[in-house]
Amino acid sequence: MKLLLDSTRCQGYGLCQEPAPELIDLDEWGYAQVRATDVPHGDEDAAEAAVAACPNSALRLVK
Repeated sequence: MKLLLDSTRCQGYGLCQEPAPELIDLDEWGYAQVRATDVPHGDEDAAEAAVAACPNSALRLVK
């Protein structure tokens, strides 16, 4: 499973980082940065929650 970010859609709300702090960092302005596109085993639920939390659909999962 891969976690992908469309940085042109990210508006810096930071809501995605709360459910998945091990997968997503925020830069100094609050914009998301995916640590690694490959989601580690056991973090699938956190990745799905991060995608659901994004109000601009900037994150997506590819299986």
